[in-house]
Amino acid sequence: MCGLAGELRLDGARADVACLDRMTACMQHRGPDGEGLWARGPVGLGHRRLSIIDLSERGAQPMVDPHLGLTIAFNGIIYNYRQLRAELDRADHRFFSTSDTEVVLKAYAEWGTDCVDHFLGMFAFAIVEHRTGRLVLARDRLGIKPLYIDARPDRIRFASTVQALVAGGGVDTSIDRTALAQYMTFHSVVPAPRTILSGVRKLPPATVRTIEADGTTRDREYWRPDFSRDEGRRDWTARDWEEALLEKVRIAVERRMVSDVPVGVLLSGGIDSSLIVALLAGMGQTGLSTFSIGFDSAGGESGDEFEYSTLVAERFGTDHHRIKIDSARLLPGVDAAVAAMSEPMVSHDCVAFYLLSEDVSAHVKVVQTGQGADEVLGGYDWYPPLAGVPREDAVEAYSQVFFDRRWPAMAELVEPEWLVPDDAPTAFITEQFGRPGAETSVDAALRNDTTIMLVDDPVKRVDNMTMAWALEARVPFLDHELVEFAGRIPPELKLADGGKGVLKRASRGVVPDEVIDRTKGYFPVPAIRQLDGPYLERVRDALTDPAAKRRGLFRPDAVERMLREPNVTRTTLGSNALWQLAVLEMWLQKVEDQPR
Repeated sequence: MCGLAGELRLDGARADVACLDRMTACMQHRGPDGEGLWARGPVGLGHRRLSIIDLSERGAQPMVDPHLGLTIAFNGIIYNYRQLRAELDRADHRFFSTSDTEVVLKAYAEWGTDCVDHFLGMFAFAIVEHRTGRLVLARDRLGIKPLYIDARPDRIRFASTVQALVAGGGVDTSIDRTALAQYMTFHSVVPAPRTILSGVRKLPPATVRTIEADGTTRDREYWRPDFSRDEGRRDWTARDWEEALLEKVRIAVERRMVSDVPVGVLLSGGIDSSLIVALLAGMGQTGLSTFSIGFDSAGGESGDEFEYSTLVAERFGTDHHRIKIDSARLLPGVDAAVAAMSEPMVSHDCVAFYLLSEDVSAHVKVVQTGQGADEVLGGYDWYPPLAGVPREDAVEAYSQVFFDRRWPAMAELVEPEWLVPDDAPTAFITEQFGRPGAETSVDAALRNDTTIMLVDDPVKRVDNMTMAWALEARVPFLDHELVEFAGRIPPELKLADGGKGVLKRASRGVVPDEVIDRTKGYFPVPAIRQLDGPYLERVRDALTDPAAKRRGLFRPDAVERMLREPNVTRTTLGSNALWQLAVLEMWLQKVEDQPR
């Protein structure tokens, strides 16, 4: 797990090494174990390394293979790298390291851009062909690893974080109005390729981008899961689906133990992370380090779930760490978490993940986490209302239960100059739901949330917050083979038992019943959900800052009303609407203040 950066000049100039150095230095937190720069004529790469596979200098990056005439900067992990290495050995490739990075490089030499079809893992990489000057960028199927791009007529730059691009200089940091509409509609999610900044785009998941030396670009989407029924499984019983799903999860969890350093588990006490621990115990894993987090209660909401995480830890004999966050750490943690965001993210879970990662990183460098199961297996409460809705009515039904606010209400909050003329969010969902390969309304919603919303909220949240402390987070429920399988499961099995029914029933006898039958929980940060005291003052400072007033995104009367009653205005799904506005302003102000 690392940070990468690069530049391709299109104006005949040589790659700007000083720029590459600034971009790479900006990502030291993602890779404290090593750094490297490489430049050849118009192209250059930078890298910060978090050493997980092959801890020696032979695994350092950017990695150059002079025999093949290739250089790579890689972020992520290829879980099947040993099997691929054996296959490439038989094809007469010779290796100088034991790293998965070199396997990616040799795989590209053997299969070209089709190499991504062979990888089981999470990744973003840049490969340069010395002879042709061709640059190849790629991102994993579920977008677990980020890759941001700043493309101009004279050059193309790319990096693992938006902040690294800004550090390079010359980024257009004006606000993309369509992205703003999406942010205000989709819980802060801005789907690829947009970001909230006009000058920054992101490579979509499951995409390989080939850029020729003259700047000619072509994209290939190499993966798309099918959310319709499989004729070969029409006669499967509910038990058949449960047993097969449990096996898929087991395989995914086992894959994510591939490492040259110890691997722990973030144990929230929910069914997803508890199942990971249970399965590892069943594989004979001993001495497993597990971690859970708690905050002080506020506004009548509990701040921890230690009861359940402790139950699981004791049941399976883990080395458990209960991390209680002192209130004194929470307020500075808010600003630190916002600074760690590559894009503004409204979920209060960000602060929890940030502070948890700080403490966990003192013990291990790699953890597994249960993120993604709710989107993949139907765990959220906006899915049941879609059951039985005719497919042609799916967009409207989904909009009613999911959107933060409908389009007419946008004008009550956003100043007219920042509004796009048409209902871009609904148009986006209409396009996505209209694609073939999703049989029912529930299927269409699950596909959208798995391939789009998940990528730019929970997945990005985990990557940003863990990597702020050089902690690699692995997400077995986003194993692409598991996601493919889950897409085929009949929706009624997913929605059973209050959501994720197929997983709950598969887990009986594996995970304690108390965990399966409990009310669904989240990483609780009550002080942010119920804004008061210094947290409310921090929000007020952000929204009344001179920079916010100059920008003029939001109607002053609406902001003043929400500040008077900070916990009254809620989005459709119950999030604090005032926090949504404040996070955006805090993030924009930090980008403005960033050295470049």
